[in-house]
Amino acid sequence: MRIGLLTEGGYPYATGEARLWCDRLVRGLPQHEFEVYALSRSAEQERARVPLPEHVTRVRTAPLWAPADDGRTHSRRERRRFVDCFEQLVHGICAGAEQPFETGLYGLAGLAREQGGMYAALRSESAVRTLESACRAPGAARTVRAAQVADLLEFVDELEVMLRPLSLDWYGEPDGLGEADICHAAAGGVAALPGLLAKRFFGVPLLVTEYGVQLRAHYLARLDTRGEPETRPAVRALLAAFQLRLATEIYTRADFLTPGNVHARRWQERCGATRERLRTVYPGMEADRFATVGEAADPGDPDTLVWLGRMEPAKDLIALLHAFAEVRRAAPGTRLRIFATATVPGYLADCRSLAAQLFPDEAADSVTAGENPVTFEEIGGPEVPTTAEAYGAGRVVVLSSVIEGFPVTLAEAMLCGRATVSTDVGAVREVIGGTGLVVPPRNPRALAEACLSLLQDPERAQRLGAAGRARALELFTVEQNVAAFQEIYLRLLAKGSARPDGGIPFARPPEARVPGHWTSPTWAPAPDPSPEAVV
Repeated sequence: MRIGLLTEGGYPYATGEARLWCDRLVRGLPQHEFEVYALSRSAEQERARVPLPEHVTRVRTAPLWAPADDGRTHSRRERRRFVDCFEQLVHGICAGAEQPFETGLYGLAGLAREQGGMYAALRSESAVRTLESACRAPGAARTVRAAQVADLLEFVDELEVMLRPLSLDWYGEPDGLGEADICHAAAGGVAALPGLLAKRFFGVPLLVTEYGVQLRAHYLARLDTRGEPETRPAVRALLAAFQLRLATEIYTRADFLTPGNVHARRWQERCGATRERLRTVYPGMEADRFATVGEAADPGDPDTLVWLGRMEPAKDLIALLHAFAEVRRAAPGTRLRIFATATVPGYLADCRSLAAQLFPDEAADSVTAGENPVTFEEIGGPEVPTTAEAYGAGRVVVLSSVIEGFPVTLAEAMLCGRATVSTDVGAVREVIGGTGLVVPPRNPRALAEACLSLLQDPERAQRLGAAGRARALELFTVEQNVAAFQEIYLRLLAKGSARPDGGIPFARPPEARVPGHWTSPTWAPAPDPSPEAVV
């Protein structure tokens, strides 16, 4: 089977879970042929490409960070056609109308397919004027109607980047996406746009996987480190409207969707996905990495709480530090070890400053150097060389987030056999499933009471840790993830082809794509012209 894997800012370049699950999927299905079509976000990202297995036969990259001006100019007729299609698209965005958006999107895609790139057209004065008319038209949202010239120019620039997949040469060329058996988008949003076009023009089945809903991520990404909006209201409204219309089109047209949790599934259902095309597939994790800690008899330091993850405002470490102050009043010997996998600039300094205020350095006597009960550490040092060792450093692992999708760190802590205390956000309750304690977000007192209940009852903590590990081994392993996608691939292929020519899956054998003279039509021997050869 030939799979076209579509990514944005992930595999085969970026680090983190977005890249890891794709790598595990590809390596777990060596019987299939994968081609990766990646939308990259930076030049630095492209330099960090991961090693690929042999059955990944092609990697094609389109940079979203670099200018895409190909010098293409349109004729008067083509410009008129562009304006007509663009008018439909922006009317659908400004008025929240599905049909005009769909007509405009595929109209622009058809124009780009026939005439080439649209960099100059999308950034032209005609595009800005058309957008302004759509913003002022009846039915447009009130925030959109207030857009100024600077807002229109900023949105047009952003829109040109998001629509670059329309102009790529990935589709109709020999061995392009149009020849794949299945297009598998590793995320929604712009990453799935090439799959939409392959389905529209070539009938290729489209599978969309979302472990974090791209529409939701877009809403959150427009905030700065203090949670304040980064862009002007009109630009935010236009971008949000575009992402909503694109998400609705993807969820409506995709042949199958695999959300990573029920939280993501609810978003997809509200944006047009039907239940018969949905199946929850949890992320697959390498359980062997955590086996040593998870199966060890040592339950960790009984007086230590552990937090691990990316330090950013959404993780609400401020509330965790205030909760730990409550814990210290009841259990003065308790420690909190914070392991940062990445940090938002300035946030680590804020947390260190608060910890210094709440917990002055303590010393056992007048000659010993004082130590703070809260430590900020990095994984990879001599004391904690691996992530598993970080989770194993304490008896209880804490998650204090106010915003969360699928809590990967929580599942990893469960694989390590650690009891968990978590805030009730995102898919936390679904992942825990009764094997840990869940408290309301932004409630330091409730967080402190839950932590104390497990610190003061080690037998209960050990039981919850064992139950959590059993649940994680059943639901969150690479094996279950790969098996689910293998079944879905076969299911999509069994439904039959929607190609315009009525093509049959596997009709063209893999060797037909091997370059060389033996694949040429002239390879076959010429017919014998002698009369004896005629029957």
